[in-house]
Amino acid sequence: MDFSHGKYLGVDYGDKRTGLAECDPTGMIAGGIGTISEGGMNKTAIRVAKEAEARSCKKIVIGLPKNMDGSEGPRADVVKAFAQLLSTHTDIPIDFYDERMTTMVAYRFLGETGTYGKKRRDAVDTLSAEIILQNYIDKERAEKSRA
Repeated sequence: MDFSHGKYLGVDYGDKRTGLAECDPTGMIAGGIGTISEGGMNKTAIRVAKEAEARSCKKIVIGLPKNMDGSEGPRADVVKAFAQLLSTHTDIPIDFYDERMTTMVAYRFLGETGTYGKKRRDAVDTLSAEIILQNYIDKERAEKSRA
């Protein structure tokens, strides 16, 4: 097992709420750490940079919204603009992960666990960030094992 992986911060960027998750230092398991509602892209970028640095993260992984056909639409442009702004506030490398279906999966899971109303709204962004990050580290691990 590679214990030198280091922690990553997963980000599900949203205009109102941004979900955050981090993986353990071994890069095996992602866990949600909450949402932020800073108001505005710049304030959110500053807060995400501070969170990543405070948690000694080696990488920031941002969910990139894509259309079902794999193309990128206007929302992907917004997320890329956020990532560009974030990069001015930190030297931590930033990567993207296709977030298609993550919100739907998060809502399905929350429905299955009986989470509704305000609790559901508060949890969906964090859970989406967790799914994005877990998928990213799983893919990274699979690629390393093939190499």
